[in-house]
Amino acid sequence: QGHLVESGGGLVQAGGSLRLSCSTSGRIFIRATMGWFRQAPGKEREFVASISRNGRMTNYGDSVKGRFTISRDNAKNTAFLQMNSLEPEDTAVYYCAADTSAILTSPPATDSRSYEYWGQGTQITVSS
Repeated sequence: QGHLVESGGGLVQAGGSLRLSCSTSGRIFIRATMGWFRQAPGKEREFVASISRNGRMTNYGDSVKGRFTISRDNAKNTAFLQMNSLEPEDTAVYYCAADTSAILTSPPATDSRSYEYWGQGTQITVSS
């Protein structure tokens, strides 16, 4: 805890957009696959998106494909999640995570158990 800091959450109407940011130290970021997960009340944590260390490979959860885009700026030690066409079903607490066990050419992990560093979470609420 405390290694990753998320920002950008909030309330938005259906169809709107938000961008989340996740910052951490360079010591962690340069070695890490970065991922986003979310958890809605009463539901299990769900994979949203992940990006490899060099930014060349990405994975997305089926429910967000075509609407969300993950990216990273290695110079700023920051990962982003651009969320478009938001739906009420996207309402959840969104967590940023870092997997420092990944090698440079590893596909980015989709399993939360691969990630050892987590942010505190940021609430996204999409109103209908």
